[in-house]
Amino acid sequence: MRDARLRRFAAALLACFVALSASPVRAAHRVVVLGIDGLDPDVIELLVSEGKLPTFAKLRKGGAYGRLRSSEPILSPIIWTTITTGKPPGEHGIGDFTAINEKTGERLPVTSQMRKVKALWSILTEAGKSVGVVGWWATWPAESVNGVLVSDHTCYHFLFEGGITGAESTLGIIHPTERTGEITALVRRPADVRHEEIEDFVSVNEEEFARPFAFEDDLGHFKWAWATAESYRRIGLEIWKKDHPDLLMVYVEGVDSSSHLFGHLFRAEGLGGELAEQQKRFGKTVEQMYVYADGLVAEYLAALGEDATLVVLSDHGFELAALPEDPSKTRDMRRVSAKNHRIDGILYLYGESVKPGAAIQGAKLVDVAPTVLALEGIAPAKDMSGRVLLEGLDLPEPERTVATFEGGADDTSKEEVADASVDPAILSRLEALGYLEAESPRGERNLAAIAFEDGRYEEAIVAYRAEVEKNPDDASAHASLAGALGALERYDEAIEHLDTAIRLNPLGGSAYHNRAVIHERRGERDEAIDDYRKAVRYGQGYPPSREALRRLTGSGRVDDPQDEAEQKAAALAREASLAARKGRYDEAMKLLDQAQAVAPKYVLVHQYRSNVAFLMGDRKAAIASLEAGLALEPENPLFRTNLKRLQEGSAQPSQVPSRLP
Repeated sequence: MRDARLRRFAAALLACFVALSASPVRAAHRVVVLGIDGLDPDVIELLVSEGKLPTFAKLRKGGAYGRLRSSEPILSPIIWTTITTGKPPGEHGIGDFTAINEKTGERLPVTSQMRKVKALWSILTEAGKSVGVVGWWATWPAESVNGVLVSDHTCYHFLFEGGITGAESTLGIIHPTERTGEITALVRRPADVRHEEIEDFVSVNEEEFARPFAFEDDLGHFKWAWATAESYRRIGLEIWKKDHPDLLMVYVEGVDSSSHLFGHLFRAEGLGGELAEQQKRFGKTVEQMYVYADGLVAEYLAALGEDATLVVLSDHGFELAALPEDPSKTRDMRRVSAKNHRIDGILYLYGESVKPGAAIQGAKLVDVAPTVLALEGIAPAKDMSGRVLLEGLDLPEPERTVATFEGGADDTSKEEVADASVDPAILSRLEALGYLEAESPRGERNLAAIAFEDGRYEEAIVAYRAEVEKNPDDASAHASLAGALGALERYDEAIEHLDTAIRLNPLGGSAYHNRAVIHERRGERDEAIDDYRKAVRYGQGYPPSREALRRLTGSGRVDDPQDEAEQKAAALAREASLAARKGRYDEAMKLLDQAQAVAPKYVLVHQYRSNVAFLMGDRKAAIASLEAGLALEPENPLFRTNLKRLQEGSAQPSQVPSRLP
């Protein structure tokens, strides 16, 4: 205990030194940062043009606006930590949604303890300024700040019938702890949501609305998303009005969650069957969440005051109205996966020191923290690679005199906070959104992927090789290592790992794709086309390979019709594919009947028939079609895998690769 007090005393002295050494830019004013996950700039522009988002129209006319360029991989904990630290993932150390609990070996959500650098709230605290933080990613356990920090675990307790109760469950949730009761009184839970509050978002009857909360239920999941958004909206406004912080940062996830659930229904036309039924109930949900976000911004704008600046941003965009490549995905909670994220988010500045009508060009994630610091009257540190977005601000270029903000207060309170019992529920939520897919890279592998994207291939090789040594039967680790080796033209080594990856997982698209790239670089065009086609066919439409096929063959298709009959069958099969993706299964099967009559030995027709039969619930017909396909292609790994699952009775819609190429 005595050592802990000494550490706190030393940290306090260092905090004072950092505050004195930070270079003031000017007399500062207050700043509100609203982080709204998943807002897409193209959708914003569309709805603004239709007059449905008056607040965003006002921000654009009276403030500065631009797109905010995100970075791969587009995973929320990584991106939002980059935004608030001004440091890239390789420096801040947050590489995924989860990490491994070294005591139990179990996965647990990423925590604030795993962040290696300081966030804005710590930098401002040490500079003597006050802060309010609400719901931001990777903030549990709550750090000691000069103000209020409402961690991202606050609303995860929705998943427990009793909510936040008892000393153990509240540990580390909110700083200071004495504000816990006051703040949690503002929390809304799914059970608190009234039908009339969300009738503009969903069309369900009273009986369906009254079903007990279940996270795997789409309506229950939306209630959670809306209630969370409402909670953080209310809490943020209360802190702004009551505490008057110099900086308020509020994170709201509702648009992103709704887009994952129902983004495929956004203004979609020609849907049939189960998709048409979904659209009746949830077709307006995503659009109304954009309207909700506009209203939320309006509230904060009204409360802003004359001497404050509003920053509104999103971490990425979202492709809407994109039907899943695999029609069966519309039956579970992974309807619209992270693959539909788009690289550009939004960035709006409004209020004090903002140039009205200014265009912000080329803004990146690492630019946000330096810009907020400049607005707060603090020059960014020299080790922050981002720039102050001066094209949108009426501010001078701040002189960076401080080398770094790192090495300040050692928050020993983190050591006293144990793992929260809510962790398995959070994992369930992330899995429901499609973030924890079996083949997804995690943790250190994500950081290796970032090194690869940055061109630091040797660093990526070292990291990927460690993954392979740790998990020699992990096909995706071998494929990733091969990609890095191939970037340095070490092709023989790369091919060796790609062959291993394909042996371990013959349905993995990335391994076929990477092998095709090497074939293409070696001038082996036919071999490259063959592997690109396998990547598309076995990797559920692997987009990079589809694009490569368009470039090499003029078509992104995986089929290669040999005569006029097969060409006609292929055209009918493509019509069937589109019909199936829109939920019109009877129509799809009739088209496939025609295709099979025209070209009975055209193997892809049997694959399509198996998929549609499965979607229609006819397991016997699905098995028969796969057996017919295997008679034509005995070594086809997709047919073999699906047939085994169907015969064992273990296949579920989300497990059988049902994509219609």
